[in-house]
Amino acid sequence: MPLAPKALGAALHEELTLHSALCRREAGAFQKAVQSGEDVVVACTQEKRLFAELAGQTEGASSALRFVNIRETGGWSRDAASATPKIAALLAAAHLPEPEPVPTVTFKSAGRLLIIGPLDAAERAASLLADVLDVTLFTQGPGNAGGAQERSYPVLGGRIEGLSGWLGAFELKWLRNNPIDLDLCTRCNACVAVCPEQAIGLDYQIDGDLCKSHRACVKACAVAGAIDFSRKPESLSETFDLVLDLRGSAATPTFTQHALPQGYFRLSPTLDDLRVLLKLRELVGEFEKPKFFNYKQKLCAHSRNETVGCNACIEVCSAEAIRSDKSRQQIVVDPHLCVGCGACTTVCPTGAITYAYPRAGDQGLKLKTLLSTYSSAGGKDAILLLHSQERGQALVEELGRAARLGVARGVPANVIPVPLWHTISVGVDIWLSAFAFGAAQIAVLTTGEEAPQYLDGLREQMAVAQAILHGLGYDGTQLTLLRAAHLADLDQELQLLITKRPRTPAVPARFAVAQEKRATLELALDHLIEQAPLRPEAIELPAAGALFGAVEVDKDACTLCLSCVSACPASALQDNPDLPQLRFIEKNCVQCGLCVTTCPEDAMTLRPRLLLTPERKQARVLNEAQPYACVRCGKPFGTLKGIEVMLGKLSGHSMFQGAALERLKMCGDCRVIDIYSDRNEVKITDL
Repeated sequence: MPLAPKALGAALHEELTLHSALCRREAGAFQKAVQSGEDVVVACTQEKRLFAELAGQTEGASSALRFVNIRETGGWSRDAASATPKIAALLAAAHLPEPEPVPTVTFKSAGRLLIIGPLDAAERAASLLADVLDVTLFTQGPGNAGGAQERSYPVLGGRIEGLSGWLGAFELKWLRNNPIDLDLCTRCNACVAVCPEQAIGLDYQIDGDLCKSHRACVKACAVAGAIDFSRKPESLSETFDLVLDLRGSAATPTFTQHALPQGYFRLSPTLDDLRVLLKLRELVGEFEKPKFFNYKQKLCAHSRNETVGCNACIEVCSAEAIRSDKSRQQIVVDPHLCVGCGACTTVCPTGAITYAYPRAGDQGLKLKTLLSTYSSAGGKDAILLLHSQERGQALVEELGRAARLGVARGVPANVIPVPLWHTISVGVDIWLSAFAFGAAQIAVLTTGEEAPQYLDGLREQMAVAQAILHGLGYDGTQLTLLRAAHLADLDQELQLLITKRPRTPAVPARFAVAQEKRATLELALDHLIEQAPLRPEAIELPAAGALFGAVEVDKDACTLCLSCVSACPASALQDNPDLPQLRFIEKNCVQCGLCVTTCPEDAMTLRPRLLLTPERKQARVLNEAQPYACVRCGKPFGTLKGIEVMLGKLSGHSMFQGAALERLKMCGDCRVIDIYSDRNEVKITDL
């Protein structure tokens, strides 16, 4: 693994000393470093545990430790001799401060475990867990041979009507409709033996379709009294901390979402994955996870006046953690169900929901540091490989080890791996910023474990970003969605990637990524437009996932009721307090469609595009009309067209005849005066 200390030191603006076999032969150098009080970066993740233990055993150690992998990502590759700029970039990013802590979500588990499934499989699983967990079984069939004769655990039965919740807060609802009381049943099997229809299984549930009401079982169970066909079905509920579902693939799953709630596990009845059982044994106590999102309701384009516009976050959430609350004109995110994938933040057009761990500013600083250091060290055509920090990270490291053994090419020298909590946690704002910072390409690695809606969301966002770049004259493919489940696939995809040479900005940007999504987009677009080879008047964008666009108004249908103005969450549509006008600022439009849905005349349509002229940031008039003056006082109170439409629709109604119809031509004040004047005249006539 060739390393160039002088070149690396020059790129990092410090003097470097190279230590080899540091974890063994030169451990003393590490101990001396951690006693300095300065942050220490260890360029080895394989021996992370060893270094952490060594630091803990070193007297006077006060340095903060960080780890970065430069071996599998750069050193073990056929391009290793050219990997110095990438290694310098990785080391520079490792020196960055840790992101600020965020609020946490707490789970509390007392170890109450519900096992659902065939009785024999449930009892086998319980025998492996009952020494740590408080186990309750819910029988769903006898399995191969039924349960053990000895009754060691509480057993519930009936029809499951609902299971919801998360670690520490699951609620089971079921209908106890079985004539056999499982608490009284002694499992003597007398009922099973005497039933002529074999309607009773070894799970001690009676199949109503087979039972012909001979009631021989009732007589056989006279001593225990566990069977009573006159017992009415009873709806029950109970809470649990953990759930183990052993019903197998043939059963309809309780949870259908891609990302299952924490504390809920599925396993085949054969108990073929002991890792699940080991994980369950660990889930007793109090646990915390980051609250991954921040939500600003005033920016949300989901709902106005109980009318739904943007639904992107709800549709993309694989954990079903987001729901609509039209009465409060917002979405609601359950932090206990949220798995932190960040898909909602990527598809959100307004930035109402943002990723909090790490924040966009932290992510932007990391990418800018990587790219600027890579460039200053002489690197060219940088490709950012965004991958998950679990399966994606493992695949990248597998590729490096395969290259060390000569069976793969390894990670190319200009490909900089960037681990993310999830690959869909960053989107068009970060991608375009990275491109502005100097990345030639951004590749997002998916490994086959992603929810289908994640892939759809990534494709839509990439199509929008790529349309913008192509429209500005940046030829080639700057954004790529990689699909690789095995290292051979990844090796091949990366080799294809480095053959591309897309056009990039001549001068890298220097702006800082803001926490607000739209603000970051504006900064990135301003730089890309300034450096663009082409500057058309407008760039047409795909409708799916579009973040920018215009609103077009059918002036013949529009009555200037301005209901669209009150519905617009981004202040893109505005009125004029002095004149009957509908005005529009295109820069603010997020293409949520609330105006289209709200318009009573169906007079509005969306046009996804990115306008590049100065008019994009200026208010322009979409429609205006002649004001209508009150027939009594002459004060304008509506538009001529609006009043005419109203009169035309109500003139045939029995409630609006004669004077009542005439009052529709009056302002609100004169209408009240006229009503009371009319009443007074009636009273005088009566006298």
